[in-house]
Order: sequence, then structure tokens, then C-alpha cells
Amino acid sequence: MSNEIEIGRGKRGRRAYSLDDVAIVPSRRTRDPQDVSINWQIDAYQFEMPVMGAPMDSVMSPATAITMGRLGGLGVLNLEGLWTRYEDPQPLLDEIAVLSEDNFNPAATRRLQEIYEAPIQAELITSRLAEVRDAGVTVAGSLTPQRTQEFYKTVLAAGVDIFVIRGTTVSAEHVSKTVEPLNLKQFIYELDVPVIVGGAAGYTPALHLMRTGAAGVLVGFGGGATTTTRRALGIHAPMATAIADIAEARRDYMDESGGRYVHVIADGGMGTSGDIVKAIAMGADAVMLGSALARAEEAPGQGWHWGQEAHHSELPRGDRVRLDTVGPLQEVLWGPSHHTNGTSNLMGALRRAMATTGYSDVKAFQRIEVLVAPYLSAM
Repeated sequence: MSNEIEIGRGKRGRRAYSLDDVAIVPSRRTRDPQDVSINWQIDAYQFEMPVMGAPMDSVMSPATAITMGRLGGLGVLNLEGLWTRYEDPQPLLDEIAVLSEDNFNPAATRRLQEIYEAPIQAELITSRLAEVRDAGVTVAGSLTPQRTQEFYKTVLAAGVDIFVIRGTTVSAEHVSKTVEPLNLKQFIYELDVPVIVGGAAGYTPALHLMRTGAAGVLVGFGGGATTTTRRALGIHAPMATAIADIAEARRDYMDESGGRYVHVIADGGMGTSGDIVKAIAMGADAVMLGSALARAEEAPGQGWHWGQEAHHSELPRGDRVRLDTVGPLQEVLWGPSHHTNGTSNLMGALRRAMATTGYSDVKAFQRIEVLVAPYLSAM
């Protein structure tokens, strides 16, 4: 059955759904929340929750990545951010926190661009990753495809455990007449560490990324709370449909490859526990969180949140947004919660949703029945 609708006489398009448009359905069985496992494993690395901290300067510092690891998740450092451009980025973070409160203020955007003009220093990449490694947690760092060729040897030499290549849109086949593009398949083949790559927003691009040998594919464009990509470029992928499409690509790739499993990681647009629940219900193995973790007291953004799109030198397409701080990272992830809006005890909410609907682990929960309920977006 086709899901296409007629937009006009000359164009048809698929109907796509956001996470707000879907809801999960309880089954005939319920469980005790303590009997539910939300553990996640990718390659040889095991975690107590299916959560990655987004590589955004407002979310992850070496200190918060360490705390994230000790709490059972995976913090990913932005290796093109302030911590690899400045020996002491704290004065810059303090300055960003007191810039104009107007999200669309050109002067604030210009100052962000100036701050991020400082060059990336390879020795700081090494020292920041070493700081995380010395704490005894899993080490993960992120580069954009444009910077990967330049710095990946430094990253590997520093002892990264999981390497993330993250951009607004990452393809297995980038075409350029001016620069030699990154050959993802060859690059990943030559590495000895698992690589997570994205974003991808549809079945075909995700399938091609899986064929490069990636251990995981990021779904979406990241920075859901801060990005203005839809407004600036007209590009957008409703997350419920994107996750379901790419979960299907994962299944087809398993058949094609003889059983190789690639993790689907939802990235962007998940600010509350309900969003996380529905992302996994749609087929995600894990989620990458930005704004949800930027609300923690330890978050380096001090209540502000921004992504790399916000300081692009030529075409900034991201906002610096104000978020309410809800408590320590421990409380945000594991509770106890004192908020009723799904901004704290994110993992307790996930475990309870799984228990209420009768599922004992994440893989089983991906099979839950869902309803299209677009009226929820208006509530």
C-alpha cells in the first residue's frame, strides 16, 4: 500500500511522522520495572543504558563525559569544539552564557563564529581524550567528515575506543571537484576501532552507510533543539519515520551481509523521556541526547545549548537556546525525579514504559505495537 499523497499535479510525497505523531500501546502483559534490562552493547563495549551524550560543547566536556561513563552511558567529546581549541575554555563558556538572550541576535552569532575561529590543536585532542581514558571509562570522540582526514591519526593514537563521524548529513558517496572526499568504506576498513557514522535520514543512504562497515548509524540531523536546518535549507526528516526506515535497512543489511548487525542510534529531537521511549519503539537500539543532558547542572553550557551549526563561518543554521536546568546528571538520567514533564529520571521512565507494556529488554521492546496519533502534537 502506497503512503504517498498528492501535493500538487506535478509532485507526490510520502507521509512521514514525527515522534509526537506516534504512541506506544500496552499489551496483555505487564512487568515489574526492576525486572527490565535497558543494557546496551556495541562491539565489545557494554553500557547500563542505551544513551550517548551528544558531541556538543554545551553538553559534553571531558568532565561530563567521565560522569556519563560512570553513570553507565557513553559520553562523546566534540573534537572540533572549545576543548580542543583552547587550553582553558571556561572563560569562553562563561562569555557564551551571557550573550544576548535573543536566539536570533546576529551579534551573538557573530561572536560565536569568532570564538570558534581559533584553530584546533592536535595536542589538545590528545590530552582531552587521555583525561577521559585515565578515568577508566569508555573513550569516544567525534569529528565531522571534513576534519576526519586531518585528525583521525591523532584521535587513534590518543587511544579512542569508539570513533564517531557526525555531520548534518553524511553520505557514503560524497562528490567534490575541489577536494579529495573521505572514502568511508576504505577508511573504516583500515581502522581497528568501531565507527559510528551519521546523520542519515532515509533507508537508502543508511543502507549505503551500513555497507561501509560502520558499527552504528546515526539517524537524523542531530541538534534537534538548536538546529534551524529546516528553516535555512528546507531539509527535515520526521524522526519516527526516519528511525523506522533505517531499522528496516538494518534488517535488510543483515540478510545481505549474512548476519552482520549495525546499530541504529536516534540522534536529535528527543528532549523528554517519552521521546526516548518512542525512538526505541520505532526501532532504535540507542539514542544520542543533546538538550536532555544540557539541562543537567554539570552541563558546560550553563543552561544554554548550541550545536556546531550555530557557529558555521558562512551559513550558520542553528540557534543558541535557553534551557531550564533540572538537576545533577545523576538525577536527569536515573532520578529520583522531581519534575513531571519527562525531563529527569529518563532511564527510570524508559524502564517503566517497557515494564508497563510487558517487555523485558530493548530488543524485544522494538517490536511493540504503535499507533499513529497526530493529535498528540497539538496537546
